[in-house]
Amino acid sequence: MAMASGGGECSSTAGKIITCKAAVMRKAKEPLLIEEIRVDPPHCGEVRVKILFTALCHSDVHYWEFEGIRALFPRILGHEAAGIVESVGDNVPDLAPGDHVLTLFTGECKSCQKCKSDKANVCSVLGINPFRGGMLEDGKTRFFSKDGEPIFHFIGTSTFSEYTVLHHGCVVKVNPAAPLDRICLLSCGVTAGLGSVWNVANVEPGSTVAIFGLGTLGMAVAEGARMAGASRVIGIDINRQKLELARMFGVTETLHPADHAMPLQQVVQGMTGGGTDYSFECVGNVDVIRSAIESCHDGGGVCVIGGVIPGPQEIAIHSRNFLAGRVLKGSMFGGFKGVTQLPALVERFVTKEVDFLDKFITHRLPLARINEAFELMLEGKSLRCVICVDSTNTSATATTL
Repeated sequence: MAMASGGGECSSTAGKIITCKAAVMRKAKEPLLIEEIRVDPPHCGEVRVKILFTALCHSDVHYWEFEGIRALFPRILGHEAAGIVESVGDNVPDLAPGDHVLTLFTGECKSCQKCKSDKANVCSVLGINPFRGGMLEDGKTRFFSKDGEPIFHFIGTSTFSEYTVLHHGCVVKVNPAAPLDRICLLSCGVTAGLGSVWNVANVEPGSTVAIFGLGTLGMAVAEGARMAGASRVIGIDINRQKLELARMFGVTETLHPADHAMPLQQVVQGMTGGGTDYSFECVGNVDVIRSAIESCHDGGGVCVIGGVIPGPQEIAIHSRNFLAGRVLKGSMFGGFKGVTQLPALVERFVTKEVDFLDKFITHRLPLARINEAFELMLEGKSLRCVICVDSTNTSATATTL
């Protein structure tokens, strides 16, 4: 099969193997390696996308650290990204070369019972599966090293590569007027936080809210609560720098665990006269989940879990919390259906109704320096670091905002 340079036009590379750069994970907890890889053309129902911008999410870090028996190596991580369709396989009715797109870690087939339901957004076919390393169509990879070694996919996206191949249900076409270096954040964390407030909890004007964890997910919850008209938004974190930053995102009061002798749920209850109307767990920690549900009031208080919990862990919560009327909900991608509903959220950004994405971008780096993004996140010094993946983009210099 003919080979093509990764810098070519869409029409010149369609149907050909593309050679490009990617950040490859070869071992857990070790720096990613920038390697030259080969990316096969898309098969039936698939799309090949030129990734322009991708952001580092804590879920990427989680699976970079994962050393379990089901860990896959080598692998290309990344899922929160924006790019341009380079080519499409057969039976892809709604996408074409040149389309501006966002990638979706939890896709939408539009045919299964869950996709047809107004109550669910986790597709039975394209829902997130971190242990699947190949494409859905044949179980095989579309990535190979320059020596022909297969490289595994990651949750159907693998965006730490100049080119990637996805199922067409894991790609959503968006308004080309939207800046891809910003709306890439809507591919995961920011949308998950906003949707937790708007779709899952349905926060009403005048409500009180407590947020446990002020990373990108928690800050997005704060913005969503502000836009929903919450009267009080209490932000809780162990990072004092993030507590200071949180007021930019709509947090009205902050708490640091070290400043209080009693459990945080008791502090929140005392501050609010019995608990908040809503609480959001944005860390992925079973002990924090317990604190979060006990921070909302009985008789209808709602706690939403949005943080990704590492590994299979059980949550120990006393049954009296539920008998007293507290409600515990889970949230995947904020309840949004990616293909059907994400374009409307992008439009709200284009029209500046939602105009706060810049605040989430604390750093920008080129793909060659992606390991610095991991260091910043592990040190608690970043919210979102946007990686410029396109090696032809001469503006891909490192910046700290």
